Amino acid sequence: MAASQRAEMGVAERRQLTVMFCDLVGSTALAERHDPEDFREVVNSFLACCADVAKRFDGYIARYMGDGLLVYFGYPEASEHDAERAILAGLAIVSAVRALRPRSGLTLETRVGIATGEVVVGDLIGTGVSQERSVVGRTAHVAARLQGLAEPSSVAVSDATYRLARGFFDWLDLGPISLKGFAEPVQVWRALRERQVASRFEASHTVADLWPLVDRRAERTLLSRWWSRVEASEGHVVQLSGEPGIGKSRLAVELVANLADKAFTTLRYYCSPYHQSSALYPIIKQLEGAARLLHDEPPEKKLDRIEDLLTRTGAAVDATAPLLASLLSLPIEPRYAPLNFTAQQLKFRTLEALEAWVVRLTTKQTTMMVFEDLHWADPTTLELLDRLVQRVRHLPVFLLMTFRPDFVSPWENRPHVKTLVLERLPQGDCMQLAKGIAGASQVPSGVLDRIVAHADGVPLFLEELTKTVLQTSDLGGKREGTPQNVHVPETLQDALMARLDRLGRWKEVAQIGALIGPRFKMLTALVPREEEVAVALQHLLAVGLIRSDGSPPDAVYTFRHALLQDVAVASLLRSRRESLHIRIAPHTRERVSADSSRRAGTYSLALQ
Repeated sequence: MAASQRAEMGVAERRQLTVMFCDLVGSTALAERHDPEDFREVVNSFLACCADVAKRFDGYIARYMGDGLLVYFGYPEASEHDAERAILAGLAIVSAVRALRPRSGLTLETRVGIATGEVVVGDLIGTGVSQERSVVGRTAHVAARLQGLAEPSSVAVSDATYRLARGFFDWLDLGPISLKGFAEPVQVWRALRERQVASRFEASHTVADLWPLVDRRAERTLLSRWWSRVEASEGHVVQLSGEPGIGKSRLAVELVANLADKAFTTLRYYCSPYHQSSALYPIIKQLEGAARLLHDEPPEKKLDRIEDLLTRTGAAVDATAPLLASLLSLPIEPRYAPLNFTAQQLKFRTLEALEAWVVRLTTKQTTMMVFEDLHWADPTTLELLDRLVQRVRHLPVFLLMTFRPDFVSPWENRPHVKTLVLERLPQGDCMQLAKGIAGASQVPSGVLDRIVAHADGVPLFLEELTKTVLQTSDLGGKREGTPQNVHVPETLQDALMARLDRLGRWKEVAQIGALIGPRFKMLTALVPREEEVAVALQHLLAVGLIRSDGSPPDAVYTFRHALLQDVAVASLLRSRRESLHIRIAPHTRERVSADSSRRAGTYSLALQ
């Protein structure tokens, strides 16, 4: 069944969740000053505003609480970046509420508290209009306490949420704060605003975080060869494809770094999972950075900066500035005449101006254009890219585009378009990378072996697992022995859970298969609908979740990602796992998964 159907039926699960509380500031005083009907209008306007913004960022409205709101991010379906979505929603709610005018002369404010952690979510509690999907666990209490201590019109964030999103926002460190009911002080952060970043990868990594690139020698050689042709004015488009975490952005960073001694212009664009319906969002963010627009500057000053950027790059200021200002939602009057175009005419002229600007840049210097995460691109950005792909063939431009395998490129068969598909790293390179990340830490060889095995050749998994071992395990400098458990990193839990949630009705089959073990065969004894199991297994094979050895009905299935198997098992409630274990036992003598060695309900992998 789909994630939304499971939620409607009250199917409870363990999962990482980001919880947000919003509350109306000064509601008691407002109730004192207003007639009950007028106050009702105020509260309803406030709640509707908060709910509309939260839904824009895929928030799940769990409960209305008088003049407050409880929202889940990561339920009923997880996404890769639930913590970021929650913070973006919180900041947007603060702004939207301050702009509300439910009654003449009345300005409202809200407090927002956000926390991330493991919970049990999904139980249906209550009946009728009071029915809700409950969340149980420390996380909800932290979010509620943070909302209570937040300043008016601010977003207070737990340390776990901060760690997941720190590179994407500007922050104020509020320090450790004692919260009612908690034995130890809780580290709290205030999210100030979204940060201008060159790419998602660079927002998540500092220079110190970048481990030496291993392998990829063939890809680096090809990229260098194609760059040399660009220097001879033979434009190239390179499509870099690969699964999440495989190293597309890391290779792009390496390419630019290796050309540090060359003279060229770099234009960086990144697509956002939150703005797939926002026309030209990657272009807008790049222009804001290139023009050095400041968050709190007046519009006139921002327009000055746009004009300065165009002047520096030799563009036609009078013709281009009004179009770019309009794209950036800046007022152009009285400096320029209004743009009396239809929406379609305005789009065409804007695309034409952006294309002309890039062409003009190439007359000054060889240009490197990097478009990241095209699988999240909006249609208008793809339309601009189609123009650029055609033009760069005869220009000194290296256009590098990264995307995941599910993106279908419309430029595949053009002669100047090259495609590189990044595969998983071989075991030897994985071990080299793990040792490099461990550095001087004395990590036992057995632990490194288990890390490499669970990473499945995906560099991001390897990096996050290794760092988690170093941060959470008491290695004690010993060469022998291993820690009992290593948690699946919080940085990977949302992404892995999102893959499970996207399975819809076949998710239960994946969970049961995961419980049986990394290699499983027997399913029909646990899921009696044999035809449905066969269809489910074919679906799991098609989406790349598992691989098969042999042919049905004797085929043996293996999870492609050991970490995904761990999260699938951990998402089952302990009572559900125990009942399934009892039913599995009579059908197999093999040891069933590593669940018996895990702490109940944790996202962990056994290391012995």
